[in-house]
Amino acid sequence: MAAWHHGRGGGNGWWRHRNGGYGWVGPLFWPFAYDDIYDYAMWDDDFGFWDYGYGDIYAGLFAPYGYDELAGYLPGSAGGPAGNGQGSAAAAPEQLTQMCGEDRRDIAGLPIDQIQQAIRPNDAQRAALDDLANASVKAAQTIKAACPTRIALTAPDRLAAMQQRIEAMIAAVAIVEPPLQKFYDSLDDEQKARLNALGQDQRKGETATNASGNAAQGCGAAQPGVRDWPAAEIEARLHPTEAQRASLAALHDASAKAAELLKSSCQPNEAITPPARLAAVGKRLDTMLQAVKTVRAALDDFYATLTDEQKAQFEAIGPRRTASADRPAVAQTHIRRRHRHASIGGIIRHFISMVP
Repeated sequence: MAAWHHGRGGGNGWWRHRNGGYGWVGPLFWPFAYDDIYDYAMWDDDFGFWDYGYGDIYAGLFAPYGYDELAGYLPGSAGGPAGNGQGSAAAAPEQLTQMCGEDRRDIAGLPIDQIQQAIRPNDAQRAALDDLANASVKAAQTIKAACPTRIALTAPDRLAAMQQRIEAMIAAVAIVEPPLQKFYDSLDDEQKARLNALGQDQRKGETATNASGNAAQGCGAAQPGVRDWPAAEIEARLHPTEAQRASLAALHDASAKAAELLKSSCQPNEAITPPARLAAVGKRLDTMLQAVKTVRAALDDFYATLTDEQKAQFEAIGPRRTASADRPAVAQTHIRRRHRHASIGGIIRHFISMVP
């Protein structure tokens, strides 16, 4: 969707991840949050989850979308999401909620029938699996409930939206962890092997470049469009005072600290079981939350020193740079294989629902 809006034709911009995913879709951060957690924890499919990191914070700082583009996501804008009309920010909640998807059991829940066929559970294991399935749906609903209710037009608002989204993901992990551990512990060694084999079957047919581990090896790497800190452009646009330069330096330092923090918390090699991988997800999300909070605090301090004109100039940095960002070379197989759990009908209904 982000690639197709406004004639982008392949998705220029630093909200586009190196493996074909998206950090931002319009005003929404981490559009397939639950699917990325679920795919990695259950099936050792690290294709999406580990691509998120500092590049998304950078995009949040420097406006991944301009106002004219964001207005297209509002109901009533001319031509729908890709139109040029100006919508009302007060009308945004319903449209934004639609962007968060439908967390029905056939999309967000576990493939219960497949798991049962693979492990042939006894009554106690079947009850534990049912508890896990219910927790899975509740976790997905928790993430969906954190969908933004308004357009975030400023950098402080975008980082606030990131923080809210990550906090919901952390809460979702906490919901799933106990029943997942209980279910996994109830399995014997042969059943655990069958469950792991089921995950391998889910990945069957993928290209070698999509194999487990390759995405994680790029964890912490910059997204294709991320540039160095735009110090010269900030100086030229804002003409900061000495006091503002001190706050700006603190923001730069906080951003660098966040980048190093996230780079040092990449996937551990010992995460070889579903509970261990979910625990790794939780630790990574905790680190991402810490990184966002670090940058957000410094950003809020800097932003408070700016005049309205300077704020407008700061927000103008991103859209211009986005327009000139290099297009990432992404294999079409990466794009096609994303989110296999969603039904085609559900995806089509989702896109149709966004057209007034």
